[in-house]
Amino acid sequence: MTIVTVSAAYGAGGALVGPRLAERLGVPFLDRALPSEIAQRLAMPLDEAMARDESIGGPLARMAMRLAPIGLAFGAETAPDAVDEEAYRRTTEDVIREHAAGGDLVVLGRAAALVLRNDPRPLHVRLDGPRDRRLEQAVRLADGDRAEVEKRLDETDRAREAYVRHFYHADPRDPALYHLTIDATAVPLDTVVDIIERAATSRTR
Repeated sequence: MTIVTVSAAYGAGGALVGPRLAERLGVPFLDRALPSEIAQRLAMPLDEAMARDESIGGPLARMAMRLAPIGLAFGAETAPDAVDEEAYRRTTEDVIREHAAGGDLVVLGRAAALVLRNDPRPLHVRLDGPRDRRLEQAVRLADGDRAEVEKRLDETDRAREAYVRHFYHADPRDPALYHLTIDATAVPLDTVVDIIERAATSRTR
């Protein structure tokens, strides 16, 4: 049984490493299909579920970014749509746990290392790197405008950090959350996949 959670800072190549790793290990990859499954469970349109998805900086992450600095909890002071956002987060956790219970899996993002922190089976991996090198890699991978990519990097970093801090009271960069932390800007991404594959298979044995 092989379960790997991959947490990736923006520009660290998670969107490439995750599916390549799953293919290499011969296990399902849980990422893009997740909003579809959540939409079905919550009876909401797929485009709304995609917009809320934490991995693409949806309202749930942005709401956490607004609330985290002032320490608000869900209650009387919470924004009107907070209950819906909380339901989306809980359903995301349920889907991840159910897929993990079924066995082999690679899951990207969604604070999966924290969602599955009490499960002894998964290998938890963090992909990161210095901001300037992540920016260069993101520009290269996206083949986009540097200014736009830089803005996206900073906004996504802040939103994801706020999301994890607010809902899980943790720092997503904390190495104690992971078995393996890799500077994914220092080595080729194919090598990153090799490293994680070897760690995962060794852990399984």
